[in-house]
Amino acid sequence: MRLQSPPVWKVYWRCYGNRCKRRTGTDAVTAKAERPRSTFEKMKEPDDQDTDGGKSDRSKSDRRQSHSSRSASRTSMKEDHKSIDDTTGEAFTEGEESYIEDDVSYVEHLEGSSSSFQDDYTESFGESRYMETPAPDAEEAEEEVKKKISESCFYDYMELVSMPFVTPDSNIPLDLLTLVHSFGYDCRKRANLQLLESNTVMYIAGNQLIFLNLKTKEQTYLRSSSGIGIGVIGVHPDKTYFTVAEKGVFPKIIIYEYPSMRPYRILQDGTDLAYAYVDFNFDGTLLASVGGSPDHTLTIWNWKEEKPLLRTKAFSQEVFKVTFNPEDDEQLTTSGSGHIKFWEMALTFTGLKLQGSLGRFGKTATTDIEGYMELPDGKVLSGSEWGNMLLWEGGHIKVELSRAAGKPCHQGPINQIMLDEGEVITIGSDGCVRIWDFETIDTADVIDETGLLEIEPINELQVDKNVKLFFMIKMNEVGNNFWLAQDSNGAIWKLDLSFSNITQDPECLFSFHSGAIEALAVSPVTYLMATTGLDCSIRFYDFAGKTPLLQMKFKQGGTALAWVPRLPESTLLIICEDGYVLEAPFPAIKEEEEDHDVVSYEIKDMCLKYFHFTSVKSKILRLIEIERRKKQKELKEKEKQEKRKRLETEMGEDVEKELQGEEEEEEEEEEEPLPEIFVPSTACHILCGFYSEPGKFWISLGGYDSGFLYHCEFPPDDKSSDNTVRKDEPFDFRLLEDTEDNPITTITFSINQEMMFCGMQNGAIRVYILSKNDSSLTSMKDYWHFNMHDNNYGHVNAISTSFDDRFLVTAGADSNIFVFNIFSEFELKKVVKAKVPSPRFGIETEPIPEDIEDSKAYSIENARRKREHDKLMKEVEEIKAGKREQIKALRNQLQKLLQMNEELPKHMQFKRTDFDLDSKIRAEIGKKTANKIQRVEKELAWEKEKHQLGLKKLQNRFRDSLESDTIVVHAIQSDHKISSYRLVKPSKYSKTKRTSQSERRPSKFERFEKEGTGRKDSQRDTGGSISVPEESVIEKGKKFRPKTLSEIMVENQIEKTRKLILKAERAQMKIQQRKKEWEELYKSKPDDDYEDPKDVQAIKEAQLFMGDFNLKTASDYKIPEHMRINAAKKEEELGYLDSMAYSKKMHMNKSIISLRDLKVAVIEEIQCLVQELKNIQSTLPISKHLPIPQVPQIYPEEVPEKRFQYDDETLLAFKQQLVKSQDEKAHQVEQTAFAGSAGGFLRLSSGKEGDLTTRDSLSRASKASAFSLDLPKFTEFERADPTDVELEIMKREEIKHVYMQQYLINRIKELIVTFDAELRLLRHQKLKLDIQMKLSDLHHVTLFQEMLLLKNFEKQENILQERVNSLDKEEQDMQWKINETLKEMEEKKNEVAKLQDQEKALYAGFQTVLGENNKFANFLMKVLKKRIKRVKKKEVEGDVDEEEESEESSEEESSLESDEDESGSEDEVFDDSICPTNCDMGLFELALQLREKRLDIEEALVEEKKMIDNLKKEHDTLSKKVKTVATNLNAAEEALEAYQREKQQRLNELLVVIPLKLHQIEYVLFGELPSDLSGTLVFSNHSLGRLQERIVQLHEENSKQQKLNKECRERRKQLIREKREMAKTIQKMEETVSQLMISKFGRVINLEALQTLSVNTTLEELKIKKLRKELSNVKEMKMWEEKIAQVRWELMMKTKEHTKKLHQMNDLCIEKKQLDSRLNTLQNQQGNAFQGPRKADTEARERVTELIQVQAERIQALKEEIALLRKKGGLLLPPIHRPQENE
Repeated sequence: MRLQSPPVWKVYWRCYGNRCKRRTGTDAVTAKAERPRSTFEKMKEPDDQDTDGGKSDRSKSDRRQSHSSRSASRTSMKEDHKSIDDTTGEAFTEGEESYIEDDVSYVEHLEGSSSSFQDDYTESFGESRYMETPAPDAEEAEEEVKKKISESCFYDYMELVSMPFVTPDSNIPLDLLTLVHSFGYDCRKRANLQLLESNTVMYIAGNQLIFLNLKTKEQTYLRSSSGIGIGVIGVHPDKTYFTVAEKGVFPKIIIYEYPSMRPYRILQDGTDLAYAYVDFNFDGTLLASVGGSPDHTLTIWNWKEEKPLLRTKAFSQEVFKVTFNPEDDEQLTTSGSGHIKFWEMALTFTGLKLQGSLGRFGKTATTDIEGYMELPDGKVLSGSEWGNMLLWEGGHIKVELSRAAGKPCHQGPINQIMLDEGEVITIGSDGCVRIWDFETIDTADVIDETGLLEIEPINELQVDKNVKLFFMIKMNEVGNNFWLAQDSNGAIWKLDLSFSNITQDPECLFSFHSGAIEALAVSPVTYLMATTGLDCSIRFYDFAGKTPLLQMKFKQGGTALAWVPRLPESTLLIICEDGYVLEAPFPAIKEEEEDHDVVSYEIKDMCLKYFHFTSVKSKILRLIEIERRKKQKELKEKEKQEKRKRLETEMGEDVEKELQGEEEEEEEEEEEPLPEIFVPSTACHILCGFYSEPGKFWISLGGYDSGFLYHCEFPPDDKSSDNTVRKDEPFDFRLLEDTEDNPITTITFSINQEMMFCGMQNGAIRVYILSKNDSSLTSMKDYWHFNMHDNNYGHVNAISTSFDDRFLVTAGADSNIFVFNIFSEFELKKVVKAKVPSPRFGIETEPIPEDIEDSKAYSIENARRKREHDKLMKEVEEIKAGKREQIKALRNQLQKLLQMNEELPKHMQFKRTDFDLDSKIRAEIGKKTANKIQRVEKELAWEKEKHQLGLKKLQNRFRDSLESDTIVVHAIQSDHKISSYRLVKPSKYSKTKRTSQSERRPSKFERFEKEGTGRKDSQRDTGGSISVPEESVIEKGKKFRPKTLSEIMVENQIEKTRKLILKAERAQMKIQQRKKEWEELYKSKPDDDYEDPKDVQAIKEAQLFMGDFNLKTASDYKIPEHMRINAAKKEEELGYLDSMAYSKKMHMNKSIISLRDLKVAVIEEIQCLVQELKNIQSTLPISKHLPIPQVPQIYPEEVPEKRFQYDDETLLAFKQQLVKSQDEKAHQVEQTAFAGSAGGFLRLSSGKEGDLTTRDSLSRASKASAFSLDLPKFTEFERADPTDVELEIMKREEIKHVYMQQYLINRIKELIVTFDAELRLLRHQKLKLDIQMKLSDLHHVTLFQEMLLLKNFEKQENILQERVNSLDKEEQDMQWKINETLKEMEEKKNEVAKLQDQEKALYAGFQTVLGENNKFANFLMKVLKKRIKRVKKKEVEGDVDEEEESEESSEEESSLESDEDESGSEDEVFDDSICPTNCDMGLFELALQLREKRLDIEEALVEEKKMIDNLKKEHDTLSKKVKTVATNLNAAEEALEAYQREKQQRLNELLVVIPLKLHQIEYVLFGELPSDLSGTLVFSNHSLGRLQERIVQLHEENSKQQKLNKECRERRKQLIREKREMAKTIQKMEETVSQLMISKFGRVINLEALQTLSVNTTLEELKIKKLRKELSNVKEMKMWEEKIAQVRWELMMKTKEHTKKLHQMNDLCIEKKQLDSRLNTLQNQQGNAFQGPRKADTEARERVTELIQVQAERIQALKEEIALLRKKGGLLLPPIHRPQENE
């Protein structure tokens, strides 16, 4: 086994003019001392400093310091690997070894997994970036930096390019596989489409760069130099150079010259692992590159000198893109995940720097920015994830651009923005290319707080459906505006963006898979292959002709694909990711399928073998470590022995002591523990596998178990073991070099099994050269390895060879498909030489074994195992046979005993239970049997439930939808038969009603019928009476108190006033009632153009239903509203037709079922009669027997429901058929199984019926035969000669039986004939019904076609109908508002009239109060009429102009107000504030009161007139709106009518099938039927009769209307005469009334004013108020008098109390005085005895003094209290007590 990495060639470059040479291995070592450092090696670092503060310089020095330590570690690692290998490696010199060690470490990273790049980099390299040669001294570096690279210097491509790895000494050619063609395209890689010439594009495909000629479709390939992949490509503005930025550890940027394809410049040390984007400046002198994860380094290169000018970290997250500003090379922009950054080259005091400014999103949501564009003035226009454009200025968003109505610029992210010919072009993931005006975008600014500005594109192009544009580049064609577009859904498009009359449609140049290619299959007979992926497509290619053939789209993506194998007998190896490997027999192909292009497989009772893989990698590694340690020990022992021998010869006796010391030191060294056994908790995924031989297979795993191929074998089948618990281990393995983190994902073999092709996880292809028939892979050592697909995400999903091994095809997850030409096997055999081992001794004498050519022959181990297994099975079968013989003998013995037992008499026989030796044994056997049955039921529970579900699905699909199946009833004697209808359940049309989306507007006739009194009665009652409640006039007194005189006077005054008011109210109510009656009368007066509503309704009805008899095909046909049809009504009609047909068919089916039941009953009766007939014939001689009629049969089709009835016997018979059919061939299996499953049930079920009858009928027949005829049963005695009487009896019986025989036969015939007659009669009815059903089917087709047509019209019709409905509703609402406005205007006019009447009544009443000949009448009238400006209580805002109101009001003022202007000059003379002398003061005050009232009335009049003017304006506005709405409504109705007419015309175009007989056709030409009947009409007889009857009815109606018209004219003349007479009568009555008023009052007066002035309500109310006020004042005075008396009484009581206290105080004073005198006496007497004061006396004196003071204070307080109480209203306060200390 080999664990060391393969050697890699180290490349060094040296420039000699135009040539560059490469030196490898020893050449480099020998030339190391003599050659100077080349130009390219010297110019590793630029002169200018980076913004990282000299990070690269420090890291460089660190790398130099750590170089030696890493070399030592790698050397020790390599020695460890070498010790494991069986063969020793080559010997190298010290110089060689130092270089090769570096190379090994480097290649370990190149061939490692992509996920471990960063870890390997940090562990093995640290911060190192350079490992070639040590740097020269500073002086040499300064001199060489000043040198420039020659313009004509090129590198050698063949020395740069990556080459395949071949196992050393294997003689495998490097060109084992040659790339022929590529069918794939990595459409999701950024900027993966670059244009070099007008017809040449290039794109990345894994480790290849493909140059595609668009015209010839030829491909040219350029391989990567790193062998790990290409990151990004770019093209120089002059199209003379292109860049290839690679992937790998410290990848290079190689600039190639075009079209020579020679490497021109190499840029190094730009990033750690991969480049993400490169871009040239406008002049092409500078190159910007940005790296991917983890460093994201931004570098500015002087690429011609291979110098990095500036370097910095671009961002912490992924960076998508970097570009120069076309107008300014010192400005750059980068964008990526959640950011955009603006860069500028600035010259600082430390040198040239890159200064970056991160864009701030502000209120806008953070977004990934894929596409952007620099504007000439420094602003940047970028896209967003939601499709809007963001305009950046100064690092902030200036404005966000969207389309009108808030629509985004693109539906999805904007992937690219460009400026071309003064227009901005954007492409998005929605597949649209939109052109925008540059000036609009450049001058865009925020207009509101939202920050959005809406603009519209100038032009736009929708490329196609399911297109996601990712990148676009312009083609250099003069006069054309063609672009090439990269579609991330797997296509390259050619777009014409000229937007002219001759613009070409988008053209799809190439179509590819988008995303990973999951599966690949190659034809076994020709050069065809098919591929599929998750992009829902299957594509076919001719890989020999390099041509894609076709593609097919599906709804779901595919993950597996296989060309149908043609193997008669084989097995399927099913590999599961969860560690299980299953083996199943290959399913049989149904050969009876009609369509052989579509093959299906049926898997039945599949017996599975399975293998559950368990990880053994840790065991293998443990064994390898043990083996390695064992070899180390052997080597140490060998070295020790050699050393012992050498020392013995040199030292002699002192050898033992020295060796013992060394052994003690060795013993002290502890041996490291062996690796532990580790099994991952989660099973590693099985990636691929293949058969090695029957029952054995190889598998490759990922994850922890990668690095080996495992040889496994299916264990013997053990049903008792649990599948989930069982763990199986492989019995052999093969170590795979460099696959620890890069497992094999797919494997295929050449036809002769001599080459094994492997697809690796990192996209590489590995080819192992095997020996012939080497199923154990013992010769799997030498291999060819080359990276083709992308190393990061291009793992090989499928690999396959052509049918003749000429081609190899690979498909990867990077969307690439590569076709290789395989090196010829003949040439390979010439080159590859087998290593022949040395022969064994004595082999010549051994016989030569014959070769085993049978591929199915067992190996030696398998043959041995099979022999042992066969021997064991033979022994088991012999034991079983012996046991069976013993059981058979015992069973025979038991049968003999049972037979002997039965021969004994019954009382001596043993019972069956007596044979049981032990009842427990039988119980135990029964229990075991029950357990077995239960276990079998559990085992079959899943299968049972599965089949039950399958049966249920079939029933739901085929039976549940049936209401009744077809029943065919046959006649008994004839061949007539009748079949029922096969009815399905009613359709959706007959079950539910579909409601139309918008209800039809009711017609004008319907609206006229439904119109009532209106929406809402808005009239207001104006004649309401004024009620004055008595409770508000007088208060009820207390019932128990007598009324006073003043109260009685108030009540009398109130009663008098109430009666006067009631009288005036009655008169007013009578006047109002009379006015109301007059108004109603005048309202009921018809206008001159009045029309009777009944007549109007009749006219409308006539217009709607009569008079228009145009044909529906006429161009001017107008569809009445009640005849308009829509899809909902047509569905109802269709449902009604279905339900009618269904009911008739159901009725006929019931009749047929009844007939079938009748047949069953007839057959049962015939069976009874036949049985009875047989009994009779048993007593008759044979000569008199009549033929017995045959019993009719019940055919299976008469009882179809019995096909689904089965029992155990049926199932057992069916099972026997299946067992028998399994022995036949595959195609016979299908047919037999089908026949058995279909006919078996029918045959068995019919056989169980006996003679095709039921068991019940047989039982009934037997019962009937038992009781129908009591035939005597004769007992056999000795036969004697019958007597004469017996002979006579026998004759009579015989005659009777002959008659009964004939009667029964006739009865059977009668039953049969009757049934046949019933069947023929029902058959005749069914034939008539069949005709009706056919006609209904034709009508159903017509209705369905009409419904489909109406559904197409329904949407637009609903829109038009909704518009008509809305306009009609709007018109009705406005009309209602107009009516309400008119009503309000009428009410306001009535209120104005009332106010004017009140004003007139006010003047008339005041004139009446003045009386005649009053000398102050003029003065008082002037006071009354004088205008005064009053301050309003509430100023109303927004009044109408007062001048206009005054002008309008002056026209309608009363005649009395007009006199004020005539006396206007006198207003200045008199003063209305002073009453003249001798003038009645009451009249003057009344004039002032009435003037206030007049002013109130005038203000109310002004307000009412304002409201009337506003209502007039509103009325005019509504009238104009109504006219507009009416116009729109008419237009909408006309549009709806036109649409209805168009719909009717389309309905007329439908063909209707009507079967007619010749006598029904009355349209003949010259007595013959015309050939063209298109101009005919089809009428039913009923319709034609109705039309003829209608003609007669119209004549009768016409005569009636003429007669009615004549009567109405006579009536009109009579009414005119009556009107004239009534007018004369009214005039006479008015003259009589005026004469009566003159005679009574002397003039014509206003009776209403007279009645209203019958009482002065205000004066009376004031009088009543005065009386009430007097009463209330009297009560209040009385109440205060009572309070005064109460207070006086309280004062008297207080005075008495204080007097009592004074007496007490006097007594206390007397007592005090007495005590003082006594005290003085005692002091005088005692003073003589004691000289000087004592302490006790002093204390007593102080206490007395205090007591006196307290009493004095109390006395003073009492005096003050007495004085206070003596005052009136004095307030008594509690006495104030000083606190006593002693208490």
